[in-house]
Amino acid sequence: MGFTNFIVENFNEFLTYTGFANVAAGNLIMIAVGAFFIWLAIKKDFEPLLLVPIGLGIILGNIPFRADAGLEIGLYEDNSVLNIFYQGVRQGWYPPLIFLGIGAMTDFSALLANPKLMLIGAAAQFGIFGAYMFALALGFEPNQAAGIAIIGGADGPTAIFLSSKLSPNLMGAIAVCAYSYMALVPLIQPPLMRLLTTKKERLIKMKPARQVSQTERILFPIIGLLLTTFIVPSGLPLLGMLFFGNLLKESGKTTRLAKTAGAALNDIVVMLLGLTVGCSTQASEFLTMNTIYIFAIGAGAFIIATMSGVCFVKLMNVFLPKDKKLNPLIGNAGVSAVPMAARISNNLGLEYDRHNFLLMHAMGPNVAGVIGSAVAAGALLGFLS
Repeated sequence: MGFTNFIVENFNEFLTYTGFANVAAGNLIMIAVGAFFIWLAIKKDFEPLLLVPIGLGIILGNIPFRADAGLEIGLYEDNSVLNIFYQGVRQGWYPPLIFLGIGAMTDFSALLANPKLMLIGAAAQFGIFGAYMFALALGFEPNQAAGIAIIGGADGPTAIFLSSKLSPNLMGAIAVCAYSYMALVPLIQPPLMRLLTTKKERLIKMKPARQVSQTERILFPIIGLLLTTFIVPSGLPLLGMLFFGNLLKESGKTTRLAKTAGAALNDIVVMLLGLTVGCSTQASEFLTMNTIYIFAIGAGAFIIATMSGVCFVKLMNVFLPKDKKLNPLIGNAGVSAVPMAARISNNLGLEYDRHNFLLMHAMGPNVAGVIGSAVAAGALLGFLS
């Protein structure tokens, strides 16, 4: 009888540790969200390299367990494996490493061939400052508003970096929102681009860009680093790694390092970043009214950024000679979603004229958007830190 009681008592105790005994409605909601992200990635091909790790991370972060058991398995429990991985997000290690990879993979020739395209990348950053005003109006503190507003740059690593410094309590929601809207850029941007342009404007053909010399490509990361960091020194972690990666690529002498930064290292960091960002969405931390506000502001930020870029190209065309006018469809590429936004410009141009290839022209404002979002993040960090 004593042995039977022992078995029953220990079995009942075991049950208290299971997920079935500790599950809450919020856990099930977030697990469904994670499964939806994976479905979008695999079925709809929406940024699978981002959404698969994030989706599985959301599921992993919402497996229910007994919080008072001291098991050290949850993301927010000290010394757990997930908590150790999460330090790369919380302390801002991962974003600069991703910028290193972006720099090593990015060709800035389109921007160097037509420097005025940088103005489009700058114009698209109005999404950041418009979202900042919205966030303040909804009652967020200035530091929190800045972390939310950077979503408008369409740059997940930049959003994580800035929120880790200014609004760490909102970082999970900001990160998931930023990457979600990056993946949804193909759905958000085309209707706005059609709305803001005429058929005549969509048919504008731009002249082929000039050839950029190797000397220009080598000098660009050095001069770009000096100019941007002298203006916003607080952007040094992101801008420094971006231009360092690009110098590795363009020098012609460090090809092995550039390939490592742009391939193996970047893939490892993206996996860890996506998984831990997803894990940070524990229902108790994530399912709040603030999260709803952040997603609403993020949507507004993307809309403002896209509209600002397109409208700014239309404004530029007022002052440009007839033979040098720009196709407004490249205006959406001012956001930092590289190269997705540029592909959208190209696909929409081909939809109206199958001989009108806009990809290389759109890459100019697209890479300018990467620099612009990092500069905007540095400005906000310097002003509010």
